[in-house]
Amino acid sequence: MTTTYSSPVAEGSRLAKASNWIDERTSISGAVKEFGRKIFPDHWSFMLGEVALYSFIAILISGTFLTFFFDPSMTHMVYDGQYVPLKGMGMSAAMASTLDISFDVRGGLLMRQVHHWAALLFVASTMMHMARVFFTGAFRKPRELNWIIGLVLWIIAMLEGFSGYSLPDDLLSGNGLRIVDGMIKAIPGIGTWMSFWLFGGEFPGDMIVGRLYSLHIMILPAALIAFLAMHMLLMVVHKHTQWPGAGHTEQNVVGNPVLPVFAAKATGFLFIVIGFIYLIATLFQINPVWNYGPYDPSPVSAGTQPDWYIGFGDGALRLIPPGWEVPLGNYTLSFAILVPFLMMGIFVIGLFVYPFMESFITGDKREHHLLDRPRNAPTRTALGAAWINFYATMWAGASSDLIATHFHMAMEHVIHFLQFWLIVGSVIVFIVTKRWCLALQRRDRSLALHGIESGRVIRLPHGEFQEVEVPLEPHDQWQLVSYESYAPIIAQPDPKTGKVRAGQKLRATLSRWFYSDRVEAPTAAEIEAAHAAHHGEIER
Repeated sequence: MTTTYSSPVAEGSRLAKASNWIDERTSISGAVKEFGRKIFPDHWSFMLGEVALYSFIAILISGTFLTFFFDPSMTHMVYDGQYVPLKGMGMSAAMASTLDISFDVRGGLLMRQVHHWAALLFVASTMMHMARVFFTGAFRKPRELNWIIGLVLWIIAMLEGFSGYSLPDDLLSGNGLRIVDGMIKAIPGIGTWMSFWLFGGEFPGDMIVGRLYSLHIMILPAALIAFLAMHMLLMVVHKHTQWPGAGHTEQNVVGNPVLPVFAAKATGFLFIVIGFIYLIATLFQINPVWNYGPYDPSPVSAGTQPDWYIGFGDGALRLIPPGWEVPLGNYTLSFAILVPFLMMGIFVIGLFVYPFMESFITGDKREHHLLDRPRNAPTRTALGAAWINFYATMWAGASSDLIATHFHMAMEHVIHFLQFWLIVGSVIVFIVTKRWCLALQRRDRSLALHGIESGRVIRLPHGEFQEVEVPLEPHDQWQLVSYESYAPIIAQPDPKTGKVRAGQKLRATLSRWFYSDRVEAPTAAEIEAAHAAHHGEIER
């Protein structure tokens, strides 16, 4: 018998021919080279988007595993699995298969918890990433479209989380769906028909789990992947933003190329994030559906809340005062539900239009690739802090019953305080945050002009004691003064009529409000003169 061995050279030539064949038909080598030369800056704040991406990968891996064992059916059956307390109890096939995954499928409980923890981390990191983009001004031209795509991703992620959270048909998810059913039915005219179509009849119907399952594993993931691809593509096209510093300009990005440095770091970080998710899924229990039991409309108690990112909708419903219903013939118009719809709509729409609103107010139409320090845009930072307070207060409203029971307080007192803080607290947060940013700006200006304290005190000839101040290092000084001080826009008359239009007056008013109490960045001449005067006085 003759044994034939293929040489490494021959294998290499076959591989080269195959790669050449593919490249001639796709030109993929040029795209890889172009992408590999892209520069990505190193800063911890940019890793928030990576955490979201890697969490999504963990969701896809664990979700694929769970699809092989989950039965998305509302068919009634009697549970006969290994969990003894529920044995012999009637429930839907969806609930029974969830219990089977938890107790009968090897590794099933771990994968369930990985899926849930990864979903929470995905939404949280997405929100943190969007907050970083907002507070640093990374949404400005030419990245307004990417900001909108990011917000759409956030909304899809919340819908994806809620649809998955509702699939087990346990008591907790059933109560959440009941709240959604009530909100849909409150829509005038078409609400009842929409509820019948969604649930397949009167609540709870027999279609909701199957329809949510289709959304959860096909439609919403496909939308997430598509918008993630667009988000990444636009990031490559526009190049990455970066913090100002020595050598960092609007045209030049300072950092590491994708290949091989950034790719190696990103791969290592991917394993760290996924390992962390598996660690917390191993050590910390989440969503124990066997404790809640199958859905039954009768037992509703304190502690019935959706996952935290959806809590702002539930909280908005709880914070509306009672008695906001108006009977109209055979219909009842419920402002107690329509007003929360309006509040949530204003909250989300405000995020979508903000980049264009700021561009209109400031008149800034230039491209921006350098980020702002949040303190150097005090009004924007204050608005963002007020937005977060508004969201967090509604979110806290969803836990008003738990707050009352844990701290032995009256439910009415908790609700009344949250109602007050939702509006007045947001104004207080805005004012405090803006004054804080202005104080930090003044401190930065003082450091740039006079330097830092050296701890050395001398006595001047006329008897005054004065501390010798040391000028900042060039890099540190650059960070303090490298921002532009915009002036408010002045309303200009129309060239044809000579009159100032109402739109121009509104723009000028908003611009004065946006730049009120601004602190000018010191110029190089001012810094040099301040240092010279200080040292001259000491020498004299």
